[in-house]
Amino acid sequence: MKMLTSLKSFFEKCKRVWMVLKKPTREDFLKIAKVSAAGILVIGLLGFVISIMMKFLTK
Repeated sequence: MKMLTSLKSFFEKCKRVWMVLKKPTREDFLKIAKVSAAGILVIGLLGFVISIMMKFLTK
């Protein structure tokens, strides 16, 4: 019974959040996509540089 109450409470909270949500504008979406892509590129580049450094240091 407690699990059913907990599940019902969870769905009520989800419904409340769903009502507040709004679809991002095209500009917001593009900004988020650019920042995410830049972050992925920076992390990938950092990993590549570390990989190259380790190859040269172990020889």
